[in-house]
Amino acid sequence: MNDLHSLPLHDLHVELGAKMVPFAGYEMPVQYAAGVMKEHLHTRAAAGLFDVSHMGQVILRGDDVARAFEALVPVDVLGLKEGRQRYGVFTNDEGGILDDLMFANRGDHLFVVVNAACKTADLAHMRANLTGVEVEEITDRCLLALQGPKAEAVLATLSPEVADMKFMDVRTVTLCGAECWVSRSGYTGEDGYEISVPEGAADTLARALLDHEDTLPIGLGARDSLRLEAGLCLYGHDIDTTTSPVEAGLQWAIQKVRRTGGDREGGFPGADRILRELAEGAPRKRVGLAPQGRAPMREGVPLFASDEVTYQIGTITSGAFGPTVQAPVSMGYVPIDMAAPGTIISAELRGKRAPVEVAPLPFTPANFKR
Repeated sequence: MNDLHSLPLHDLHVELGAKMVPFAGYEMPVQYAAGVMKEHLHTRAAAGLFDVSHMGQVILRGDDVARAFEALVPVDVLGLKEGRQRYGVFTNDEGGILDDLMFANRGDHLFVVVNAACKTADLAHMRANLTGVEVEEITDRCLLALQGPKAEAVLATLSPEVADMKFMDVRTVTLCGAECWVSRSGYTGEDGYEISVPEGAADTLARALLDHEDTLPIGLGARDSLRLEAGLCLYGHDIDTTTSPVEAGLQWAIQKVRRTGGDREGGFPGADRILRELAEGAPRKRVGLAPQGRAPMREGVPLFASDEVTYQIGTITSGAFGPTVQAPVSMGYVPIDMAAPGTIISAELRGKRAPVEVAPLPFTPANFKR
């Protein structure tokens, strides 16, 4: 593990009893003493604290930064109001996804959060293609996520103003004496916040949040099962350079203004394919998959139209046991004519075929504060 980066809060994780594993070039906590199942259910019921400091934090500055950024994403950047955040994707010339990301309008700049595994490539992509824009990687701040229905009450003990924030609001908030960049968002399907905190203040803030009786530390294991129940993609698994936003079911993130007939239609990499698929549909679709037994069906399991057919129609891209729904949950891609909920297809696990039902996403309804 010598070639892995350590999180600034590494010592705190070890102190809390974390089991550390390699992930995206970092040594990350996969679970704590409570275990994945309890951590997952605690986040759904109360508040969970995640260390996501491995993710890339980037500031973009320039006279016309929003317009420049629109050339890289099929998303309405110019229309994003100050103090608001939006989900987006970088696309390639073939209409595939280079990464998914969050970006916020913070007045004189855009604040962008990208995935850890794509961080280096994303920075190079932005520096090569954003003319007249300063691309600054932020390396002296940690990123914490506080998620769950009691997240507001927990964070409000440190700063009451966070209760006024709505889903996808961003605000600068003083927490434990430190200037923090807070968004009301997260990747669990629950209400919650993501907090960019100066590295030197991160330990104090994390301990203050964990001191609350409703907060538990949560590792990568529960983060994965939470986002899977919420029907949310994990880059490199459910989406990659071969999948288009339409195939991935992310067309909701492409606003009308960037679509055919919109004021700023196209003008992003892969626009021909993406706009065509928006109009005509894609040949395949990411769907929820409910294995009929109790055993989880994980990434890589091949899918077939029926038990008798030898031709593979798709692959499971993510799978785990869903503690909230008390059943195995998976996602994957199937041909569009087999994508309707209720369709029964076949998966091959350890040489045996088993039925899988196409299920609507998400498996667990979102609980955001609109």
